[in-house]
Amino acid sequence: MVVGSLRVRLLVRESRSLKDKRQVVRSILDKLRHHHNVSAAEVEALDDRKVVVLGVAMVGSEVRPVKTALDQIAEALRRHPVAEFVDCEVDV
Repeated sequence: MVVGSLRVRLLVRESRSLKDKRQVVRSILDKLRHHHNVSAAEVEALDDRKVVVLGVAMVGSEVRPVKTALDQIAEALRRHPVAEFVDCEVDV
């Protein structure tokens, strides 16, 4: 069994309130869960209205598919139209 994790930091510059931020976060998390079949949650900076830190976890039987999927998720988040990608950490 292989467990992979991805920690992504995003910046939502246009967010004026926590409500604005949560709408963006909810949209991202729903898409990740639906399209990539992963577990995902906001894990840090919960009270900061501009910074989003997401944790994504995936379990598989081989390293390569898990790493590939997490890299694809990171690449998709780099192109997000509202949330600016800051950095990420992948661990498999």
